[in-house]
Amino acid sequence: MKPILLGVDWGEKRVGLALSDPTGTIASPLPHLSVTGENDAVARILELLDPHRVQGIVVGLPLSMDGSDSQETQKARRFAAKVAKRSRLPVYFVDERLTSRQAERDLIGLGVKRDKRRGRVDSASASLMLQSALDGALRTKVEETAE
Repeated sequence: MKPILLGVDWGEKRVGLALSDPTGTIASPLPHLSVTGENDAVARILELLDPHRVQGIVVGLPLSMDGSDSQETQKARRFAAKVAKRSRLPVYFVDERLTSRQAERDLIGLGVKRDKRRGRVDSASASLMLQSALDGALRTKVEETAE
């Protein structure tokens, strides 16, 4: 058995979530969280760790298309550092460029209506991002001191 990983597509209002299976093969979306900001998101994520037996966290890093940091990238780094510090679990970044667009296309392809897609796209994006990590995408460990 491999460690169960929680995939997180962080946003200031909605947090997409996904969970790996015990074999570390498949990422499945979880219901998204509606949050009131960074601290609320961290607290709500911490509540999910024990019930799902999470042993590591993968946070999507929203790099610019040229690979550089943006304002959103810096926010994600700060958020991930808080999660690492408070959870005491290993936390990793994975490049999440274009996962939201792909998730939107996938949901459209499945016939999900526009009003139902809004909340689901975040968790679908988290699932795509976590799946890429499970498939061997480059992961960068988050340092707690980056907070």
